[in-house]
Amino acid sequence: MADTYIFETFDKNELIDKLAYELPVLRARINMSQEEVSDLIGVSRQTYSSIETRKRRMMWGTYMSLLFVFYYNPETVEHIESLGLFPDELKNKMSVNHRKQ
Repeated sequence: MADTYIFETFDKNELIDKLAYELPVLRARINMSQEEVSDLIGVSRQTYSSIETRKRRMMWGTYMSLLFVFYYNPETVEHIESLGLFPDELKNKMSVNHRKQ
C-alpha cells in the first residue's frame, strides 16, 4: 500500500503571521470592535487582542475562523485575496472554489 501523504504548498505559519499583521486593518474595514470579532470566532477579547498585537500566536483553527469572517465580507475579501491568505490549494481542499455573489 502506497503512502498517502498530502504535501501542502502553503505554509500555515506564514499565513498565520500575515493574517495577524493585517488584523487591525481588516477589522477596521468591517467596522467591528475586538470584542465583536472575538465573540464571532469564539475566543475571549483578551485572546483576540493578544493575537492582534502579535503577543500571542493564533492557532490554525482561529486562523480559519478569522479567514471566513474576512473572506466572506465584501469590505475585506479583496484584501484577503491580494495577500494570498486563502490559497487555492486550501480552497480546493475545502471544495470552496468560487464565492457565491
